[in-house]
Amino acid sequence: QVQLVESGGGLVQAGGSLRLSCVASGQIFSSDVMGWYRQAPGKQRELVARISSGGSTGYADSVKGRFTISRDNAKNTVTLQMNSLKPEDSAVYYCNVLRIGLTNYWGQGTQVTVSS
Repeated sequence: QVQLVESGGGLVQAGGSLRLSCVASGQIFSSDVMGWYRQAPGKQRELVARISSGGSTGYADSVKGRFTISRDNAKNTVTLQMNSLKPEDSAVYYCNVLRIGLTNYWGQGTQVTVSS
């Protein structure tokens, strides 16, 4: 079983930055993909960024060039650095671990609010 705890959300003005962190407890395998999703009110949860244990990354088009995902395999942590934030980035951000066999683990979520 994997438990995920996020931190780092908050309120920031447009153009500002925030850094989200997620610590995973339990066994994390090298084949696990770690990532961040977000869900705004009235919208579906969407992928923001993901990273493999080898460092391969993928980003939603809406955040490319502004967000950077990183992973520390030794500490079982994944971080999302968010720069040049926009009001449309406001959402609850969820840490995720995707395991072979399509098992998903989710954190409790952290609120990010970007004011205009």
